[in-house]
Amino acid sequence: MKFTGTNVLVTGASKGIGAQIAKTLGSFGLKVWINYRSSADAANIIKDEIEKAGGSAAIIKADVSIEEEFVAAIKTIVDADGQISYLVNNAGITKDKLALRMSVNDFNDVLGANLTSTFIGCKAALKFMGKKRFGSIVNISSIIGEMGNAGQTNYAASKGGVNAMTKSFAKEASVRNLRYNAVTPGFITSDMTKELSDDVKNNYEQNIPLGRMGAPSEVADAVAFLLSDHSSYITGEILKVNGGLYV
Repeated sequence: MKFTGTNVLVTGASKGIGAQIAKTLGSFGLKVWINYRSSADAANIIKDEIEKAGGSAAIIKADVSIEEEFVAAIKTIVDADGQISYLVNNAGITKDKLALRMSVNDFNDVLGANLTSTFIGCKAALKFMGKKRFGSIVNISSIIGEMGNAGQTNYAASKGGVNAMTKSFAKEASVRNLRYNAVTPGFITSDMTKELSDDVKNNYEQNIPLGRMGAPSEVADAVAFLLSDHSSYITGEILKVNGGLYV
C-alpha cells in the first residue's frame, strides 16, 4: 500500500484494535506514534513489536479528551518530525447501562472520551496538516453508532456523532486538501469477546451474514486503505467493517 506521508498518530494504541492499527501501519513504513493514557508498559510492548518487525515507532502519553494534552502531543510530533501526515482517532470507552439507570455523568463521560476527543483531534489536524495542505484522518466509530443498541445509549450517541462530524469535517477541510473518513467495526474478536461463552458467540455469529466475528487486522487494513494514496478520491465516507451485519 502506498503512502505519500511519513508518520501517523494513533490514539488509544496500547491495546485492542488501536494496537493492531499501529502495527499494521508500521508494517507499511510509517513512523507510528503510539498514544496511551495510562498503560505505558503496554504501549512499549507495541513499540517493541513494530521495531522488531523492521518498523519505526515512538510512544506519546496524553489524555486525548483534554484539549491541552491532545494538542500538545501533536505539537510534540510536529516538532520531532517536521509534520504529522496521518491521524487515527481510536481512543474511547464504554459505560454500558440501560438508559433508566444511566446517569448524566455516565452519558457525558462517554461523549467526552469518544466524541469530544475525536473533535479535538480533527480540529487540531485541520490546523497542523492544513499548513502542509496534506493529510488524512480516520475516525474509529462503531456499528452501534449506526444501528443503536440496548444498554448503550451513551456509546451509540457518541459514535453516531462521530459519523456525522466526520462528514462535516470532510466538507470544511477539502479546501486544504485534507480527507476525513470513518470506519464502523461490527463484532470484532477482542479480549472482551474471548471471555464470552461459546453459546453467546454462536448466537452473535448466526446473525452475521459472513458467519463469523471480524479480526482486528481486518479493521486495521480498512483504516490503512482510507489513510493511503489508494483512497485519494474518498472523503466523508463511513466504511462498514461488519461482515454484513448492518448494511
